Amino acid sequence: MTGLQIEVPAIPPVEVTGNHCGRIAAQIIGTRTGPEAKPREKIMPEYIPSPSDWVREQVELYESSGGTKGLTLRDTGLPVIIVTNTGRNSGAIRKTPLMRVADGDNYVLVASKGGAPKHPVWYYNLKAESNVQIQDATEKYDMRVREVYDPTEKARLWVLAVAAYPPYQDYQDKAGRAIPVFIAEPIS
Repeated sequence: MTGLQIEVPAIPPVEVTGNHCGRIAAQIIGTRTGPEAKPREKIMPEYIPSPSDWVREQVELYESSGGTKGLTLRDTGLPVIIVTNTGRNSGAIRKTPLMRVADGDNYVLVASKGGAPKHPVWYYNLKAESNVQIQDATEKYDMRVREVYDPTEKARLWVLAVAAYPPYQDYQDKAGRAIPVFIAEPIS
């Protein structure tokens, strides 16, 4: 087997001072900056499906049907929405089915994780990036979320959440933490 020889041109040493670092680096590596530069193609984040089988399968069924199948949580018959958000560490697209709790044009998102002692991962994603997309059956909405801290507002939304999905109250009783509640509002 013979070795492959590649001739690599030497890069001359460059003294860089002031605010010219980017332009000089671009000249060295052969890219353009300034008004003659062409805009870069926007790279869309990658979708990373959930590691949880039931979550991944629910999202796949919901989306592959255009929002006509997979509309309920497993065998409960209770409706779910799909919340698309950005992973705070990966920057990737993440999708989670959550119970459908409507408040007019808004949606209530309950970070219960089935009453587990820790918040679900999507909670931290929403804290880091408040812009989400919600799919409710065949409709998709761009929305902005905020965590609800006001006790009166949270109590009102909690009543709606428990009416939509009664196990939330049991989850709160066993969680050992205050279950966070978000409100998702349309971006106008």
